[in-house]
Amino acid sequence: GEISSQVGINYGQLGDNLPSPEKSVKLIQSIGAKRVKIYDANPDILNALRGTDLQVSIMVPNQHLTNISTNQKLADSWIQSNVLPFYPKVKIRYLLVGNEVISSSPKEIWYSIVPAMRKIKNALNTHRLNKIKVGTSMAMDVLESSFPPSNGTFRSDIADPIVKPMLQFLSRTKSFYFLDVYPYFPWSTESNNINLDYALFVSRTIKYTDPVSNLTYSNLFDQMVDSVIFAMEKLGYPDVRIWIAETGWPNAGDIDQIGANIYNAATYNRNVIKKLTAKPPVGTPARPGRVLPSFIFALYNENLKPGPGTERHFGLLYPNGSNVYGIDLSGKTPDSAGVNASELGSALSYACSQGNKTCDPIQPGKECFKPDSLVWHASYAFSSYWSQFKKTGATCYFNGLATPTAKDPSKF
Repeated sequence: GEISSQVGINYGQLGDNLPSPEKSVKLIQSIGAKRVKIYDANPDILNALRGTDLQVSIMVPNQHLTNISTNQKLADSWIQSNVLPFYPKVKIRYLLVGNEVISSSPKEIWYSIVPAMRKIKNALNTHRLNKIKVGTSMAMDVLESSFPPSNGTFRSDIADPIVKPMLQFLSRTKSFYFLDVYPYFPWSTESNNINLDYALFVSRTIKYTDPVSNLTYSNLFDQMVDSVIFAMEKLGYPDVRIWIAETGWPNAGDIDQIGANIYNAATYNRNVIKKLTAKPPVGTPARPGRVLPSFIFALYNENLKPGPGTERHFGLLYPNGSNVYGIDLSGKTPDSAGVNASELGSALSYACSQGNKTCDPIQPGKECFKPDSLVWHASYAFSSYWSQFKKTGATCYFNGLATPTAKDPSKF
């Protein structure tokens, strides 16, 4: 059957201050997610999902792959413990065998991925659960080249021994290549060469034409996805469907991590959701008009994730359940009164760069930081700027983003 274009959310649990599974499921529903992906088969979370309409993706953690890959009985017992007690009341639809194994696990585990996928699939079939699709998630580092997209090629150390049998399995079982794709990372290392607007889907003018395929690109996300499609084609599997297993943009980071802020995160995620939920579907230049099912990363800022600061700041929500910025995964809700987040971000930066401590009170921890939203901050900054600089002939319309009012705005 044709897969729907509904957007899901990745529910990671690497935090010591996160809401209960029950509260989390309500929050997942409140942001318009139709699917949820977890990184294990946590029974408390699965119980909280019982009876909801959310489609669920569960995962065999990386450390179990080696044992399962050589032992069908272990695969059977994993399914008996982690799927049978919950299915069908929990709509388990996808089962990922390992998470970014090639990026994060010792080399000896790599060769267990496909045998473990086969054994898990056999175990599901034994229980007539053949509707549950089996896959594994891969990051972009499985490619040895990705530019131009037509040059996309899997790394020579994994192409034949691992990727090819995996694609054969996915093709045979009509499953998906689960891809983690983050334009933030190539942009942040190449920000002198890649325009930020191109990474955030806001450029109307920047176009890149692939010299070999002649396909024209208007954003970095499409380039990255298509480089994987061309790489699959080179191995003889041009038709395996892609599932965006993770994508997102950090809302904060370490002092030296450029571009990781709330404005860019809101802009990227709103725009990628717009693209992924478009009707009719837009697909990518290499596969136009095709649905790209997806999960946004992530539900929460997770304070125990290792690595640089950005790793702990991909959440749509703070651990207390409040929004980092307004977002609706169904693609229905417009930005506040249709305001353009990226233009508002630049106008805010302009208002705040004029000195005179215009924006001190909306800095984190200061008295006007809450509610922490782009629209509120911009509203404060524009008013503050206007009251300080109107005598010197300041403007007050900010390219039509602001409206003067004689009423007390707190009554709106």
